[in-house]
Amino acid sequence: MKSKAEALGPTVWRIGFVHTLLVAAVWVLFLPSNLLESTSLIAGALFMGANFFFLAFGIHWVLAPFAGKGRIKTGVALLVLKMAFFLGVGSILLLRVRLDPLSFTLGFSCLLVAIMAERMWAFTR
Repeated sequence: MKSKAEALGPTVWRIGFVHTLLVAAVWVLFLPSNLLESTSLIAGALFMGANFFFLAFGIHWVLAPFAGKGRIKTGVALLVLKMAFFLGVGSILLLRVRLDPLSFTLGFSCLLVAIMAERMWAFTR
């Protein structure tokens, strides 16, 4: 029997696939209008996608084994470290690299839409 963390693997990959499709659709839709900066859109999508996969697989590979050994605090500390790292990287991208905040946020938000779409699809099955 699969553990709950192992059962989430296909869901995580589906969300990643839908996220990629959404970002590609947004890019193609807004490409002729020059309203979005492509680099910032893709940077936001990659940033959020990497964060999502690190979170999902961090829970699967880090938190679940530590929880099995009674060391939940260690696993949570590692996930907090991941979160602090990504907040730092996000700050650097927006403040030092000078990406377009609107385009970055749109690429970032596509993952949230992908998660909601996957959950609604799963609910209707």
